[in-house]
Amino acid sequence: MGSPMRTEPLPGETPLRVPGGPYSVVVLLRGYAEPEGAGGAVRADGSVTLVLPRAWAPAARPRSARPESVETEAALREAASGPILVDTGGPWAGEALLAALAGQGVGPGDVGLVVGTHGHSDHVGNLGLFPGALLLVSHDLCLPGGLYLPHALSEERPLRLGPGLEVWATPGHGGQRDVSVVVEGTALGTVVVAGDVFERHGDEESWQALSEDPVAQERSRRRVLAAADLVVPGHGAPFRVIRGGPRPCGPETRDMDAAAGH
Repeated sequence: MGSPMRTEPLPGETPLRVPGGPYSVVVLLRGYAEPEGAGGAVRADGSVTLVLPRAWAPAARPRSARPESVETEAALREAASGPILVDTGGPWAGEALLAALAGQGVGPGDVGLVVGTHGHSDHVGNLGLFPGALLLVSHDLCLPGGLYLPHALSEERPLRLGPGLEVWATPGHGGQRDVSVVVEGTALGTVVVAGDVFERHGDEESWQALSEDPVAQERSRRRVLAAADLVVPGHGAPFRVIRGGPRPCGPETRDMDAAAGH
């Protein structure tokens, strides 16, 4: 049998900064999803996360209007040398997003790469704020101006952006083309920005109803839990993945099978 594993929400408000080298992770806006009224309506917005290369600083040389290379791997490396935004929230959150970026010394023109974990409006509603960025939305990789680049992203083959920084194919919630961003080497270990692979901590009884492919999503959830020390879900507080030691029985802990949906 493997070591016991549990998950626990990480306390604290946004922005939540997790330092690291070569990349730090900043949860700029925490997503939410709350029922409203008696008709089944839900008011929601997605989490927004910033990945900052250690070598980048606000005073760094401004980026060119577009990556110089049209070769996929080179364009990704160039774009990822600057700030990377994972999801953008809904269009109603544009001002809050810009203010949160400014709080980190980042302007919209500084962002080199925007990753949209999936195509729902509460996760990619502000793409228009970043016309100079390379865009990876689900599995579509696009240079500024609408030039789409081929790539081989799959569950077996991640896209490598830099040392310890990858994009994984994590299908399920929105179909076959959802992605997550994996950042190794932070102060809290490996951080996985998972979009709606996990809606929130403790979503074991609800995620299946929101999934377009529950079988694939269960596989993605198990893969994320096996790799992550910290998960940034789509609509709630980040949560830690703690391995080894005794397994508490309190309501704030989950073992791997429960968190994956078994």
